[in-house]
Amino acid sequence: MAGTEYSLISYNVNGIRAAISKHFYDWLRAENPDIVCLQETKAQPGQIDHALFEQLGYRCAFHSAQRKGYSGTAILSKPPPDAVAYGIGDTGFDSEGRLIRADYGDVTLICSYFPSGTMGDVRQAFKMQYLATFFQYIERLRRLRSKIIVTGDFNISHKPIDINSPKAHEKISGFLPEERAWMDEFAAAGFIDTFRVFHPDEAERYSWWSHWAKARERNVGWRLDYFWVTDNLRDSLSDADILDHVVHSDHCPVTLRIRF
Repeated sequence: MAGTEYSLISYNVNGIRAAISKHFYDWLRAENPDIVCLQETKAQPGQIDHALFEQLGYRCAFHSAQRKGYSGTAILSKPPPDAVAYGIGDTGFDSEGRLIRADYGDVTLICSYFPSGTMGDVRQAFKMQYLATFFQYIERLRRLRSKIIVTGDFNISHKPIDINSPKAHEKISGFLPEERAWMDEFAAAGFIDTFRVFHPDEAERYSWWSHWAKARERNVGWRLDYFWVTDNLRDSLSDADILDHVVHSDHCPVTLRIRF
């Protein structure tokens, strides 16, 4: 299939400034992906030195939360996007900087940091409303843009294979039946979990670990970070993986190679 192959990375950095202090910048220079999608940047515009990334050849687009030290998304891109858009169109979600979009020709890239529901019923309800709003947003977008890549921290483990001890987590936010049903609906709408294209049955591959009880050392984790693509991009996929050896955050990067 014709097209240029690009390497993409998605990474919940749990604070871009904290990640940089842990040699994130040096790692990024060595890894040298074409496009980087970040979640949980936790920085205001004046706290981010764009020049650091620009000298590596990246154009920077950051969507910061109004609340300091919280949430936030970004796209760093070597190929110039045709357009960049900020937000999902809902003030409550957009004030938290949860979504950023970039268009490249006929392909649209969405980077989103989905809410966590672990802080109680109010935030779980907020999370479920975001899922509903996101689905509506994507359905509207698909009428105009049929080729879509969606990446980010979904804060949901989709299948039992995606989480340690699934039975023990059935009543915990991130693995609730209604959250997993939403991901089933997302897949049924024509989106492909790219990691499972290349690793259909591979277990114990996670992208987030708790800070408690040496969870990462013992690989007691959850797969929360994904690259999904519309099914019309399946033949453009070259590879997808999880870089679970990379440590700047409680998450690790996930990768995608795709032609467009």
